[in-house]
Amino acid sequence: MTSRYGEVYESWRRNPEGFWMDQAEAIDWFTKPETAFDPGLGVYGGWFPDGITNTCYNCLDRHVDGGRGDQAALIYDSPITGAKRTISYAAMLSEVEAFAGALSDKGVGKGDRVVIYMPMVPEAIVAMLACARLGAVHSVVFGGFAASELATRIEDSKAKLIVSASCGIEPGRIVAYKPLLDAAIEQSHHKPEATIVLQREQHRCDLIEGRDFDYAELIAANAGRKVACTPVKATDPLYVLYTSGTTGQPKGVVRDNGGHMAALYWSMHAIYGVKPGEVFWAASDIGWVVGHSYIVYAPLLHGNTTIVFEGKPVGTPDAGTFWRVISEHDVAVLFTAPTAFRAIRKEDPEGSFIGNYDLSGFRALFLAGERADPDTIQWAERMLNVPVIDHWWQTETGWTIAGNPMGLGLLPVKYGSPAVPMPGYDVQVLDDAGHPVPAGTLGNIVVKLPLPPGCLPALWNAEQRFRDAYLTEFPGYYKTADAGFIDDDGYLFIMARTDDIINVAGHRLSTGGMEEAVSGHPDVVECAVIGIADSMKGQIPAGFIVINNTHGRSDEDVEKEVVKLVRDKIGPVAAFKTVMVVKRLPKTRSGKILRATMQKIADGEAWKMPATIDDPGVLDEIAEVLAKRGIARKSD
Repeated sequence: MTSRYGEVYESWRRNPEGFWMDQAEAIDWFTKPETAFDPGLGVYGGWFPDGITNTCYNCLDRHVDGGRGDQAALIYDSPITGAKRTISYAAMLSEVEAFAGALSDKGVGKGDRVVIYMPMVPEAIVAMLACARLGAVHSVVFGGFAASELATRIEDSKAKLIVSASCGIEPGRIVAYKPLLDAAIEQSHHKPEATIVLQREQHRCDLIEGRDFDYAELIAANAGRKVACTPVKATDPLYVLYTSGTTGQPKGVVRDNGGHMAALYWSMHAIYGVKPGEVFWAASDIGWVVGHSYIVYAPLLHGNTTIVFEGKPVGTPDAGTFWRVISEHDVAVLFTAPTAFRAIRKEDPEGSFIGNYDLSGFRALFLAGERADPDTIQWAERMLNVPVIDHWWQTETGWTIAGNPMGLGLLPVKYGSPAVPMPGYDVQVLDDAGHPVPAGTLGNIVVKLPLPPGCLPALWNAEQRFRDAYLTEFPGYYKTADAGFIDDDGYLFIMARTDDIINVAGHRLSTGGMEEAVSGHPDVVECAVIGIADSMKGQIPAGFIVINNTHGRSDEDVEKEVVKLVRDKIGPVAAFKTVMVVKRLPKTRSGKILRATMQKIADGEAWKMPATIDDPGVLDEIAEVLAKRGIARKSD
């Protein structure tokens, strides 16, 4: 199939507003927009400003009205608890209406904020959609986040109500949420008026009379209740999603209603290549933007079946879990982080579990959330025999900046590149002074304003911070804070965050480029390269590698081979001489490696435990390894 990408991208370039007005036709409106974009609302927002709509209506009601009521909207699969549940569009609508009625009775209405602090269970999605139905603004916080972090988000959003659960369940342990929730409310200067708690059978909790209410009791009391969708402006906020800020103060990324729906609906068929009715699985968590966009909103807007998975790629129970889910639920397309596949590869490098399952209906694997190294992509291609597609986007954009659009016909793959910009994104590479750089030259990746529909129009109650973070450094552009280059064919290469560019004896080098070389070693399943302070060269690179369980040789041999590999591929200029085998790398719960924290440890600087870390103990292990090499003092 010849790709239609070029003609579609050019049609957007010729008439950006016309292109997005065409996409808005796929959305149901109470009042159709006549204006595509209002620059008076800022060069970064203002899509469909005169349109009136409701996101919950578009996710549920219109599908039930259109004859899709019996189709599965959501499949819940929890290998941790053994629970499975399939919920039709009609049943989902009934539960959402019941919960919207309960929220309304507690005083929640249009514009009010509701914090959702939940594990990966269907009730979390019900809560999100019920807020959308009422025009309330939800703010999902990853279940199990520390009380201090939850308190910060309650306070910043001025949440009227909190929806939570008695516990979350991790492999081998139960995480009690209620003590964390109670502590967060105690710490927050702003006090929510009520909380609603889903009692899970694995660990029930005590409820405070007058403040805490039982989710199941409220659903039962409101069963059969009809609650109309509240009309909202396309530019009204749908949600606030907090992302960690460099200052330690979380940034509340705002998402609107109208532009968000138009962009996500288009992405499902154009980028991911799925048809309504097919099963789409984003193996993520609703605490992250991938969960918001591609577990909840995009699949339901498009009439797909989405999967809510409460498990891990390995250990629940084994490295074949993903293949079981794909086979059992007839998944057409999977979207996950490269970290998940590195974990599977580490446990099962030969892919021995794959043959146990029927994957004949599986069409494509999409990877995002961090840089997808060519070695991981090639391993997945060999194992699965389907296209493995890297794509790049951010919490702030909500959907793909650059990718390879399967629905328009795939372009040739260039390993190490997420391919090309999507319609709506005029991606450019600038030097630090704001001047364009030649093809192939490393620089700051920016997007020419205005941003397309679906991207953030603001930070919550932080207009100046929004401008400072994204707009001020390169006037007329959105700063992605990623560094990379565009080649002669227009393919984008993301090499590192701009603060991961290291300066070795005056040479600007990308840690991402070094990681690409390191991951080319057959025994390396995961790696990270950071720059550490050096009195002579300014900075020198240091590599951390996780190696597979079957290599059968000494760590020292592998380390020496990795050093040689980088010198051969990048050259002596990289000054790459230090490699350390570690058991695991420190990551956020979404799979991003905590390179900046590792660098602070190596340089002996003060550092703070990241709120998003998956396992705090890993940082102590990293400090131990560094101390043994004489690079950093052992952590206290």
